[in-house]
Amino acid sequence: MAGTQPRAGEGTRPDAGRAPGSNAFEPPHHGDQPGAWRRARNAPSLAEAYRSVPVAHRTWWRKVLAFAGPGYLVAVGYMDPGNWATDIAGGSQFGYTLLSVILLSTMMAVLLQGLSSKLGIVTGRDLAQACRDHYTPGVSFVLWLLCEVAIAACDLAEVIGTAIALNLLFHIPITWGIIITAADVMIVLLLQNRGFRLLEAVIITLIATIGACFLFEIVISRPDLSAVAAGFVPSPSILSDNAQLYIAIGILGATVMPHNLYLHSSIVQTRRYEETLAGKREAVRYAFVDSTIALFFALFINAAILVVAAATFHTAGHTEVAEIQDAYHLLTPLLGTAGASAVFAIALLASGQNSTLTGTLAGQIVMEGFLDIRLRPWIRRLITRAIAIVPAVIVSIAYGESGTAKLLVFSQVILSLQLSFAVVPLVQFTSDRAKMGEFVNAPWVKALAWAVAVVIAALNAWLLVLTFAGKGV
Repeated sequence: MAGTQPRAGEGTRPDAGRAPGSNAFEPPHHGDQPGAWRRARNAPSLAEAYRSVPVAHRTWWRKVLAFAGPGYLVAVGYMDPGNWATDIAGGSQFGYTLLSVILLSTMMAVLLQGLSSKLGIVTGRDLAQACRDHYTPGVSFVLWLLCEVAIAACDLAEVIGTAIALNLLFHIPITWGIIITAADVMIVLLLQNRGFRLLEAVIITLIATIGACFLFEIVISRPDLSAVAAGFVPSPSILSDNAQLYIAIGILGATVMPHNLYLHSSIVQTRRYEETLAGKREAVRYAFVDSTIALFFALFINAAILVVAAATFHTAGHTEVAEIQDAYHLLTPLLGTAGASAVFAIALLASGQNSTLTGTLAGQIVMEGFLDIRLRPWIRRLITRAIAIVPAVIVSIAYGESGTAKLLVFSQVILSLQLSFAVVPLVQFTSDRAKMGEFVNAPWVKALAWAVAVVIAALNAWLLVLTFAGKGV
């Protein structure tokens, strides 16, 4: 960055880097100490939405509403179709016992997403850009490849989940359902052209739809509320029983998604907060409130899936239910309520569509951030969708529904493998005073974050060992 660098923590005017009346972006001079990064800050990802949402309101509740939105896009990844299989398997086999694992996963997510939003707000870099600007080109390229594989795996789960929902609701063959999901690329383009707030509104509406569907399922399944409450207390049997431990690790791996960390650090920059110490401090606080509230909606939905499976399948002795299709076909007969299965499938369709919308955004952010390549958004999203659709179509044609179910599980294993490569850089950057100034992680936050990073790495490594040893669900 040419010119004299400001002191650490020094900010700029809210309109820094913009010509009057222009949407063009030029990197503002703020925040970094000399030597904090290998490269100067470049143009932001999602440049068309950058600082497009005003937040200058006087009352606290209007500020909360102004900052609300990015957290819900992130929460989508914590309730995508990849989570459904592990939640259903956990509930049908072990009742309410693994609710404590869902709660623990959500608490980890709250911490990590808070660090992600703070990184984006304070440094003006998303996590992909921060990796490119900190590591050598070789390391950055490897991280990019790993992240692209993870996004493709996540996208694969979303594509298969949507296709299964279309098959269950409208009897569309899985293969054709997979192909139909490519149409959501055009939806994303249309929504972004009409403003980022509209995209957020659609995402929140779909989350509300999923929540309403599972509230209905909980009411008609009539779970044992005392057993539900007890399930949120960790049980020693989770560690002593290998079968429970495997599914518990699967829930952890399916809940904390690596692409969400890249996504969140970028989309928080859609807010037009003041780039001063006070403005950033306020933005960090409200962004944390936004993501925490949104993630607790995700906690409700994940817990609801497990509770419905426990109350419906485990209670009736159907402890072998582990696939989405099996759950769909058994819900109405076991509950005796017409429409129970259809409501379940509608929630799955909403979940799959939601996840594909945010997954395409994450793909664009990662490619632009790591490689500094500016492709047209529709080209980038078509590439992302093709990477997911091609293997899914091949497997569905060759092996049918059982093959796609196994592919869904395998996609979660790939996500587990990638997760630490996103978590470790995030904790490293937010714990670096040269990069974060006064926003650096407090000692207790730093210790907790590194502990979470180590736990996630160890558990996901063990999940891989169990998976490749043939001890999967």
